This record gives sequence, structure tokens and C-alpha cells, in this order.
Amino acid sequence: MTITSVPARDLLTAPKRRTRRRRRARAYLLDLVLLVVGVLMVAPLIWLFAASLTAPGSAFSVPPTWVPHPFSVENFVDVNRMIPIGRMALNSLIVAVLSVGGSLLVSVLAAYAFARLSFRGSTPILIIMLSALMVPAQLVIIPVFIMMRNLQLVDTLTALWLPALINVFAIFFLRQYFTSIPRELDEAARIDGAGHLWILFRMLVPLSAPALSALAILGFQASWNNYFGPLIFISSPDKMTLPLGLVTLQAGHGGAPAAVVFAAITMVVVPMLVLFIVFQRNFVASVATAGMRG
Repeated sequence: MTITSVPARDLLTAPKRRTRRRRRARAYLLDLVLLVVGVLMVAPLIWLFAASLTAPGSAFSVPPTWVPHPFSVENFVDVNRMIPIGRMALNSLIVAVLSVGGSLLVSVLAAYAFARLSFRGSTPILIIMLSALMVPAQLVIIPVFIMMRNLQLVDTLTALWLPALINVFAIFFLRQYFTSIPRELDEAARIDGAGHLWILFRMLVPLSAPALSALAILGFQASWNNYFGPLIFISSPDKMTLPLGLVTLQAGHGGAPAAVVFAAITMVVVPMLVLFIVFQRNFVASVATAGMRG
């Protein structure tokens, strides 16, 4: 009977190899779970695109059609024939651009004041502003409507983007981001004769580009998908935005076919997908940087 001796090196490395195998197995399992969840999330979107490119009678075929057959763009032509989809898209774009640009400008200025300037009552004012986040927008729509009516802005696009200029979440988010930037940079800039606006727009804003990109994506999405505001303020067809136009398409004309509605939804969803794909790196970078800065 022979006894084989196991080298001491193998005895030391065996537990490490088992640990690596377990970690690799957990990583593969996690990747598999994420893949399944991702497919389940993307599947309705793929079905929507496929249904919008098929003949109207084939939209609800069983099993679902994942590849458009027969391929047809007639549904998109019918959308433009039933509602002024181009004008509605332009209205949505105007409101979204003005809302995002104006709110970012106001938020940057307010955040700099709360983060870098010392004035009496800054903390109570910030707390009062943050408390507004707990109030649903539906509760303040009546005073906002009265204010817009007194300004004679009802049934105008201005009534949609003007209230959006004050974004409390963006102010607080940027204030926290500016606070994480060392004040020594401000002092060095002041030694060179820089003022507050130079420090803000030439130093803090470039350093906060990921945060601004994330806020721009979220703000654009909120404005692009906003239905409640246009429903309250807009009544003229030539001033309707896309969400309101979709409801009009579905309810008007005796109810448009489902495939036509799917085509209209596709025309609304695609710009947001393109926007997110283009700026997804900045969005992820903003979240990661905010987490590291605490």
C-alpha cells in the first residue's frame, strides 16, 4: 500500500480555486437572470414595433408576430392622415427643450446659491422647497391654472413650460453635487479675480456635466410624456402635444385601429430611446459619481 503525499502548495491553493469557481458560478447565474429579465422587459417593445409594421388585421395574431409579416408602413401613413402628428411632435419638442433648458438654468443658479453662498435663512428655505416634493402635482394644478388664466396663457404652449422652470429635485441634486466639489477651487479662482458667474459657468458647470446630462434626460422624458398638463391647459388641436394626440387618435374618428395606435406610440417612443442611447454613458456616470461622492 502506497501513500501519495499531496504537496503543501496544492493544499493552500485548493480553497482559493473552489472560491473562484463559486464566484464564477454566481456570476454566470446572475448574468443568466439579468438576461431573462432583460428579454422580458424588451419583448413588449419589440412586439409593439412589429405590430406597428404589419397589416391592421394582423396586430393581435396568436402567437404574437415578432417579425413584421406582411410588412407594411400603411399604419404610419394613417396616423398622419388622422391627426397632425408632425405639428404635435413639434409642439412636444418645443415644450421639452424650453422646459429642460430653462429649468437647468434656474436650477444651476439656485443650486450655486445654496451650495456656495452664505445668507440668512438658506437652510429653512431649502427645507421648505424640499417639502414641496411631497405634494402631488394634481393638488397644485388649480392655483397654477388660475395663475395661467390671469396671465392669459391658457391654451398656449407657454402654460406648459413656464411652470416647469422651477424644478426642486434638480435644485437639490445640483446643490449636493456642487457641495461635493472642493471649495479650494473657488478660492483659487477668486485669487485670479474670478466672480461668482465665472466660477459657476466656467468651473462648476463643466465639472457637473454628468449630473446635468442626467437631469436633462429625466426632464426631457417627463416633458415628452406629460399628459396631465396638456389635458388641463390645451384645447386647440394645433397646440396639442403627442400624449394628448394619442388619446385623441384612440378616442376620435370612431376609434383608430389598434395597429395605427401602435404606430403612433412607436413614433412617440423612438425619440426617447434614441436620446437615452446617446446619453446613457453620461447618465450612468452621474449616478456612479454621485454614489462615490456620497
